[in-house]
Amino acid sequence: MSPKLNLTYPTALVLQALTNGFHYGFDIMDATGLPSGTVYPILRRLDREGLVQSAWEKHATAQREQRPPRRYYDITPPGADMLALSLDRFRALDHAVARPRRLKPSRA
Repeated sequence: MSPKLNLTYPTALVLQALTNGFHYGFDIMDATGLPSGTVYPILRRLDREGLVQSAWEKHATAQREQRPPRRYYDITPPGADMLALSLDRFRALDHAVARPRRLKPSRA
């Protein structure tokens, strides 16, 4: 069964950001320059289609850092296949999202 998701440039940017190590909404927004009203609906659709998987971090971790809990996203093999298609479709995508210069947050 193939995904029903429309392969738009913003969707491809989000997949590229996930591949490059950005795993939660605000981080993806910073990496792509896309607004929250674009990123979060894309993440929900990707999750629903099985192209990413998501999990909430432990409440204690967020509480210790005095912030709301984050939902972390990881690209799945079908999502990686979709990204490969998008790289063919959008040639500039490979350089559109920089790799993070810092360590990824822990998911403790």
